[in-house]
Amino acid sequence: MENLMIPCTSKPPAMIQTKHENLSEFSQIQTKLAFSKNTKTNYPEITDKHLNYLSRYGRLTEAITALDSIAQSESKVRPNTFINLLQACIDLGSLDIGRKLHARIHLVKESDPFVETKLVSMYAKCGSPVDARKVFDTMNEKNLYTWSAMIGACSRELRWKEVVQLFFLMMKDGVLPDEFLFPKILQACANCEDVRTGRLLHSLVIRLGMVCCSRVSNSVLTVYAKCGKLISARRFFESMDERDRVTWNSMILAYCQKGENDEAYRLFNGMWEEGIKPCIITWNILINSYNHLGECDVAMGLMKEMESSGIAPDVFTWTSMISGLAQNGRRWQALYLFKEMLLAGIKPNGVTITGAVSACASLRVLKMGMEIHSVALKMGIIDNVLVGNSLIDMYAKCGDLEAARQVFDMIEEKDVYTWNSMIAGYCQAGYCGKAYELFMKMRESDVKPNVITWNTMISGYIQNGDEDRAVDLFQRMEQDGKIKRNTASWNALIAGYVQIGAIDKAFGVFRQMQSCSVSPNSVTILSILPGCANLIAAKKVKEIHGCILRQNLEFVLSISNSLIDTYAKSGNILYSRIIFDRMSAADIISWNSIIGGYVLHGCSDAVLDLYNQMRNLGLKPNRGTFLSIILAHGIAKMVDEGKHIFYSISGNYEIIPAIEHYSAMIDLYGRCGRLGEAMEFIEDMPIEPDSSVWTSLLTAARIHKDIALAVLAGERLLDLEPGNIVVNQLMFQIYALSGKLNDSSKVRKLEKENTLRRSLGHSWIEIRNAVHTFVTGDQSKPCSNLLYSWVQNIAREVNADDHHGGFFIEEEEKEETGGVHSEKLALAFALIGSPSSSRSIRIVKNTRMCRNCHLTAKYISLKFGCQIYLSDSKCFHLFKNGRCSCGDYW
Repeated sequence: MENLMIPCTSKPPAMIQTKHENLSEFSQIQTKLAFSKNTKTNYPEITDKHLNYLSRYGRLTEAITALDSIAQSESKVRPNTFINLLQACIDLGSLDIGRKLHARIHLVKESDPFVETKLVSMYAKCGSPVDARKVFDTMNEKNLYTWSAMIGACSRELRWKEVVQLFFLMMKDGVLPDEFLFPKILQACANCEDVRTGRLLHSLVIRLGMVCCSRVSNSVLTVYAKCGKLISARRFFESMDERDRVTWNSMILAYCQKGENDEAYRLFNGMWEEGIKPCIITWNILINSYNHLGECDVAMGLMKEMESSGIAPDVFTWTSMISGLAQNGRRWQALYLFKEMLLAGIKPNGVTITGAVSACASLRVLKMGMEIHSVALKMGIIDNVLVGNSLIDMYAKCGDLEAARQVFDMIEEKDVYTWNSMIAGYCQAGYCGKAYELFMKMRESDVKPNVITWNTMISGYIQNGDEDRAVDLFQRMEQDGKIKRNTASWNALIAGYVQIGAIDKAFGVFRQMQSCSVSPNSVTILSILPGCANLIAAKKVKEIHGCILRQNLEFVLSISNSLIDTYAKSGNILYSRIIFDRMSAADIISWNSIIGGYVLHGCSDAVLDLYNQMRNLGLKPNRGTFLSIILAHGIAKMVDEGKHIFYSISGNYEIIPAIEHYSAMIDLYGRCGRLGEAMEFIEDMPIEPDSSVWTSLLTAARIHKDIALAVLAGERLLDLEPGNIVVNQLMFQIYALSGKLNDSSKVRKLEKENTLRRSLGHSWIEIRNAVHTFVTGDQSKPCSNLLYSWVQNIAREVNADDHHGGFFIEEEEKEETGGVHSEKLALAFALIGSPSSSRSIRIVKNTRMCRNCHLTAKYISLKFGCQIYLSDSKCFHLFKNGRCSCGDYW
């Protein structure tokens, strides 16, 4: 029997035309194979020997010439001689010579199914399965070897469904597979998940008594395993009389693919117990599966255990570990492991390099990425398109677009990912013009833009502020590009609008998306929710929540966490708590979101209670948790407890406090009036104080009327942010209070700046689904007279001419000079018409509200029995029953 089981991996050389025929010659040959019907037997012994000699030494061009001489002498060749010539074509991978031999098949004395079978095999193994099928279909007599050749050809081309079809034709023709052909047909069933045909083959294997053949049995097991029929696979596995490594590996792999690693590991141990030592493939299956499920430590332990058992990790082991660590956020570890791999003398492959380069891209470590690039060059795998694409992405994300473009230009056979990586790099860097140029070149190339390309361009334009071009591309992609928009296309517009602050436009796209029957996904929700994290978007949050419920996305952890945060910031902490309490599996982000929400609302008791619950459950706090807990102790004025928490961050949890933790400590001291300790704390800081620290100290000095400390904090702020209008204005007021207005040129500069540029208060309020804007001192609205009259009446009732005690340090000017503050006008607008009805008023303001407005809001909440939610630039206020959630410290 011919050697049908060994696939030819050599590539066909360039086809050479001769004076006898060209490459299209086969198409001119009669479809019916023509053998000589001459009854006279004339086998020239010398000619056959000569042809066999030429075929043995690969001198096929001379063989063609010899055949032409035989044709001229009207002689014939033996079938075996012709078979040898065809085999030589297979060995050399010469499709061109094979076609020429096919054109001379009439020189074979008589019709021989073995010659026809070898011809099918030649075409199949030389890379022309279509021609192989043409020859196959014209054959009158097909034996087992013929069917094996054709099925083998389809198997090599991964045409699994065609293999199954051929099996049924073969059965119809009355030919049964043998132990060599069964595995190929079963492999096809496994790869196209045709378990029904697999069961039929299983029954046939039993009837033919081939179940005892390990190759066949293992193939049956693989069908059940790959088709996800674990019960059938396990039953067959248990019934097998002999189980080799392939058997165990198939079963272990089946459980790993289903994510059942524990059962896979039990089988692994059972393999040892049965006396079969796991091979490197077994170890790699388990290691890869644990990495895939994020259990990288277990995978690392298995790798060490494997080495202890005497099996050295190969490139696939190292690659699996490096990719697993990188994909599970442990990128530095992945890069260290890559270095260990090189030191161990293991040559990385394209997948290894791609994983390591991708880790560098995520970490933005250009130097290490360049080192890995040089390794790829030394290893000779720089031509690998996956490696090239990852290098483009790495250089682009690290800001070296020139290097990215050099790699891009060097890749000869660019795929769509190559183009997309380079276009994305330009977009991310803000070079949308260059991205568009490349986009147009791509449209003219053999590789056409796909939906990802269009989405990248849309996202690039809108995130860089050019919403018109983004919308134009969004509209053109279906008309000009013939590319159907997907959910990501809509998401690109929504996320872009949110990023540039155009939340109403984002919401418009969000609604239009649903009206076009495009279902929002988790990315859509996570893109639009942050834009609703303010007091005047509370109704929008509920609308999005309704969409989440309709799309069954409420159990997605990241969406639940985002909802908790957004509801809290939009003023509805009760909804945040309900969502949190209903979560089946809360992570550290869930706890931090609800704890942070309660801090925002000034509910220190709830914060500390949740913190204790969290610790009792064994959850380890992180930096975000500790920040909220310190702030909560400040709200509760529990200085000693807050100090204990701060020092436990590094002492007990080995976390280095960040600048925000130091700023929170100043807030803690400030709320309790311990300004001296706050100053000492700043002086002892191991890191340089930034603006947040000095702002916290200035707030404390303002609240407690410590002018000397206010001057110190303000001057430090002025050094750090000399161009900040608000800081300039505050310092001008501080110098005025301290009597230093005429002391220096710095004061005169501040006076000039304060005259030219002043921060103007703006407030926004949502009434009956419409957002209204009010500006301090503005009297242009038609109802301004009514609003101002109402404010004046309230001011007389409050009866507070000077709530500062002569200590005025505010971001806005006094109302006597700058006009009525915007939040008062917003409150008047909300309450005029139905003053006695209880309501919830929500206002957003761009500057810190002054003490007078704060006192007025407290009075209005008491008089009208309403709740006033007001978010200014520094604090979240909830005014209720004459009190504020900030504890009058903001």
